[in-house]
Amino acid sequence: MCGLSGEMRFDGGRPDLAAVERMSDRLAARGPDGEGTWSQGAVALGHRRLKIIDLSESGAQPMTDARQGITGVFNGCVYNYKELREELRALGHRFESTSDTEVILKAYQQWGTACVDHFYGMFAFALVEHRTGRLVLGRDRLGIKPLYLAQTPGRLRFASSLPALLAGGDIDTSLDPAAVHQYLSWHATVAAPRTVLSGVRKLPPATVRVVEPDGSHREHRYWQPSYTRRPEYAGMGPSEWRDAVLEALRTAVRRRMVADVPVGVLLSGGLDSSLIVALLADEGQRDLATFSVGFTAEGGDKGDEFAYSDLIAREFATDHHQLMVPSERVSTALDGAVAAMSEPMISHDVVAFHLLAEQVAKEVKVVQSGQGADEVFAGYHWYPRLASVSRAEAPGRYAETYFDRPHADLADMVQPHMLPPDDVSGRFVREHMAVPGAETALDAALRLDTHVMLVDDPVKRVDNMTMDWGLEARVPFLDHELVELAAACPPDLKLADGGKGVLKEAGRKLLPPEVVDRPKGYFPVPAITHMAGPVLERVREALHAPEARRRGLFKDSYLAELLAAPDEHRTKRGANALWQAALLEIWLQTHGI
Repeated sequence: MCGLSGEMRFDGGRPDLAAVERMSDRLAARGPDGEGTWSQGAVALGHRRLKIIDLSESGAQPMTDARQGITGVFNGCVYNYKELREELRALGHRFESTSDTEVILKAYQQWGTACVDHFYGMFAFALVEHRTGRLVLGRDRLGIKPLYLAQTPGRLRFASSLPALLAGGDIDTSLDPAAVHQYLSWHATVAAPRTVLSGVRKLPPATVRVVEPDGSHREHRYWQPSYTRRPEYAGMGPSEWRDAVLEALRTAVRRRMVADVPVGVLLSGGLDSSLIVALLADEGQRDLATFSVGFTAEGGDKGDEFAYSDLIAREFATDHHQLMVPSERVSTALDGAVAAMSEPMISHDVVAFHLLAEQVAKEVKVVQSGQGADEVFAGYHWYPRLASVSRAEAPGRYAETYFDRPHADLADMVQPHMLPPDDVSGRFVREHMAVPGAETALDAALRLDTHVMLVDDPVKRVDNMTMDWGLEARVPFLDHELVELAAACPPDLKLADGGKGVLKEAGRKLLPPEVVDRPKGYFPVPAITHMAGPVLERVREALHAPEARRRGLFKDSYLAELLAAPDEHRTKRGANALWQAALLEIWLQTHGI
């Protein structure tokens, strides 16, 4: 787990090493254990290292294979690297380290861009062929590891975070109206390849891009599971599906224990993280380090779920750590969390994860986390509404259920120059759901949520907040084989028992019934939900700042209405509308935009 950066020139010039070093310096938190740069011809690479696998200097990056003439940088973990190393060794490759980085270099030499088909893990990488000058960029199947791009006619820069690209300089920081439309429609999600900045894009998940020395490029998506009922699972009943899911999750959790350092678990006390703990205990893990966070109650809302996390910690005898955060700490921690965001994110648990990661990083370098289960196994309350409509009706029902507000409402919110002429967010959903490979309306919705919304909301959130403290978060529910299995699972088994039915049945084999049958919980941060005093002051300050007035993003009348009653205006999804507007402005100002 690390941070990478680089530049490729197309205009005959040499790469700007000072800019690459600035980008690398901005990634220091992601990789506090080592740094390095490399340059040849038109390409330069930078790297910051977090030592997880092969703790020696043999695993340092950028890594060069002089015999084959290839240099690479890599962020993430290839969980099956030991098996691949043996396979590649049998094919004649020689290894100088025990790192997964070297496995990626040899795999590319052996299989070319098809190497990604052999990787089980989370990754973003950049490889340079010395002879051709060609650059190859790749990203894992579920987009767990980020890769941001900034291209101009003569140059391409890339980095593991958007703020790193900004540190390199010379970025078009004007706002992208279509991306702002998505931000305000999908509670801050902006789908790849867009970001809110016109000059920065994201390499989409499950994508390899090959960039030639003249700046031309080609890219292909190498993975997309079919959300249909597959013949190999025909005849399976509920108990067979339960056992198949449990075994696939067991494999996913076991894979994510691969490390040369201890691995802990972020334990919320919900079904998903509790299952991870139970499976690790079942695998023989003893004194597993687990971590929970809670917040002071506000407005009658409880701010912790310690009763459930304590129950699991006792049941499986974990080495449990509990963090209680007072409301006044939330407001002081907000700016640090925003600074860690590669893109603006409004979910309340951003601050929670940032505060939790700070404490957890003092104890371990790697944790497993339960993100993704709700999208993969249909755990949210809106999925039954989608199950009752036809494929043709699916986009409209999805918009009614999932969008924060309709397109028409945005005209009353943003200045005319920021309003696209058509409903770009609605069009995105219609086009995505029209793609073949989803059998029912629910299948189409789950495909959209798993491969788009999940990637650029909870997955990004966890990566940004943990990596800001040099903590690697691994997400077993996004193991690609588990996702493929869940995609093929009959929708009624996922919707059963109030959602995540097949996963709950798996949980009944390992967990106390109080945890399996509890009401669905969320990561509560009451100080933000109810705009507690210090948080509201920070919001007012940002919206009244000179930068905000110069930018003129929101209409004055809209902001005045929100600020007059800060706790009353909610989106269709229940989010605080003032927080949604203010967070975007706070993020822009924090990053000097």
